Amino acid sequence: MAEDLEALADAAARSGQMQAARAYLERAPHAGWGTDAWLKLAGMRRATGDAPGALAAADRALTIAPLHPMALLLRASLMEAQGNPAAGEAYGRALAQLPDPPPAALGSAVARARASWDGWRARERDRLLALIASTAPMSAKVERFVTNAVRLTEPDHAGPTHYSFPGLRTQAWWSRESFPWLAELEAATALIAAEFEQAVAASPELAPYVHYPEGVPLGQWAALNRNRDWTALHLLDRGRRVVRNAAACPGTLALLAGLPQPDVPGAGPNAMFSMLAPHTHIPPHTGVANTRLVCHLPLIVPDDCWFRVGEEVRPWQPGHAFVFDDTVEHEAMNGSDRLRVVLIFDVWHPDLTPDERAAVTAVIGGGGEIHRL
Repeated sequence: MAEDLEALADAAARSGQMQAARAYLERAPHAGWGTDAWLKLAGMRRATGDAPGALAAADRALTIAPLHPMALLLRASLMEAQGNPAAGEAYGRALAQLPDPPPAALGSAVARARASWDGWRARERDRLLALIASTAPMSAKVERFVTNAVRLTEPDHAGPTHYSFPGLRTQAWWSRESFPWLAELEAATALIAAEFEQAVAASPELAPYVHYPEGVPLGQWAALNRNRDWTALHLLDRGRRVVRNAAACPGTLALLAGLPQPDVPGAGPNAMFSMLAPHTHIPPHTGVANTRLVCHLPLIVPDDCWFRVGEEVRPWQPGHAFVFDDTVEHEAMNGSDRLRVVLIFDVWHPDLTPDERAAVTAVIGGGGEIHRL
């Protein structure tokens, strides 16, 4: 009997008789119904103007399959129709369960869901920031805590491709207070920039920054592999001094010699002038090991250049150095018509003790080929 009533309901729905279709389904025994049957009833109740009944049927579907994307999407849209302020958050739960990309047939529904989800997050962010402002001082970390809470941003996650030392702090962008030598480095910007120009004028040894051998899966590096759009003028390459380039940069190397660079056979230290050609994008990637951090000293920075680490995008500023964790996903772009040049070098992670540095040196130094990226 249940099958007959459902067949009659389907036939009535196809002919546009939604009241009759709903009546057939309401008469059918509901015991043993699955998700699809409850969603069908929810749709018919909605089509006949019974939003509360439709929401109850959608909830029954979610009792059976709590992560069913269509049930979540329908429930959120019903909440929105009833003016429920939590509809935006409900849309966010639905979007999280949809395949990527979502089915083309859901295009308008997904666009509406995203707009509602974005609006809810923005309103929640503003509400929480206002709440904090009345009780405690605001800071960048507090603001990030709020945006993480409403899922406008995500926590920074370290993802070293090869070596992960436990217990080390993960910070996408490190504070200057941890590296007192940054002021001395920045004070030498003019000297370092002049030595870069000397090195370029002296027919330097240059290499594509990405240079994987044949037969290696390239993934996101296919466009830049062995491509001079991203070129490195190495001073120190995995611990090897590049003599021709180093000869033009004695002041830069003298400064680096006083910094806590990792001395790891076959892997470090590293120091180079990174040259990014106009209109070149460095795709998102993560570094090899969380035992080191990376410092940038921008030298030549045209407009329309940016650098992202984790959730935060910053412009490079000539003479303003910073330290970041390259095991957090990062990417870069030179959208200008001019060359961008940055001095890049690595330093030990400050949480490592001398004994731990020795252990890291032994493991990575004995680990064979190490990819720089």
